[in-house]
Amino acid sequence: MPDANGNTPLTTRRHPVQGAGLGLRRALLGPLLSHDMPPVSFMEVAPENWINVGGRLGKRLRAFTERLPFVTHGLSLSLGGPSPLDETFLHKLRGFLDQHQVRCYSEHLSYCSDDGHLYDLMPIPFTNEAVRHVVSRINRVQDILGRRIAVENVSYYAAPGAEMSEIEFLTAVLEQADCDLLLDVNNIYVNSVNHAYDPAEFLRQIPGERIAYGHIAGHYNEAEDLIVDTHGANVIDNVWSLLDLAYSTFGVFPTLLERDFNIPPVDDLLDEVSHIVEIQNRWQQQADRNDQRKQA
Repeated sequence: MPDANGNTPLTTRRHPVQGAGLGLRRALLGPLLSHDMPPVSFMEVAPENWINVGGRLGKRLRAFTERLPFVTHGLSLSLGGPSPLDETFLHKLRGFLDQHQVRCYSEHLSYCSDDGHLYDLMPIPFTNEAVRHVVSRINRVQDILGRRIAVENVSYYAAPGAEMSEIEFLTAVLEQADCDLLLDVNNIYVNSVNHAYDPAEFLRQIPGERIAYGHIAGHYNEAEDLIVDTHGANVIDNVWSLLDLAYSTFGVFPTLLERDFNIPPVDDLLDEVSHIVEIQNRWQQQADRNDQRKQA
């Protein structure tokens, strides 16, 4: 049962994976194949980059999916887009998820196409009409894939035609589509600076029982009041602190480090993953102590 704050205790919540994860990019295939990865409990790929890939690269991917549990994070489904869903892609995606026993499929709560691909993630208007549109598309995706999906709270730089707040829009989509949440902690921080709101207050309004797993990443400070979500830098202290608050609020949930470019040496990447593990262990130990006191 949820506690007094409406949050579901960790012991009653099921996640598709556990621990700390790392996004697998092609530049990491070689370095990681021969590297021990003690802090990494799961990995993530963008399925668009791997569907129908065979040969040497396909074998390398299989070496990782046989080694660790995997989740996938989509790039091109365009959940909020005006054009019809690409159902041919969805059927191929289902085969990929089944082939590699992927534990969870997630997508951005945004859109990236109309007549063609826009190659960027565009903000969905925060309106009731948009909620209904996105919910119907999520329901169709879940029907075709034969599984629940998770949607990610995204970074955005404009809110055209907004009739509700970001958190109201996100919560409405999650509840009406009955889907899960990929909680991107960095995106909360980025949006809080760009749109001048309190990230802690936003975080506390998240429906924690819907969190499937989380993302954490670095970003680029374009100006004092403008941050660009790049995944091309180390995670900053303010974002680590927000992750700490997320665990204290919702309990420990699986969390993955994203790094898309400016990729540092593997040991440096694994140090950041190890920092996720350290925070998780601290809060898990606190939860265990609380359980012991309750049983005493």
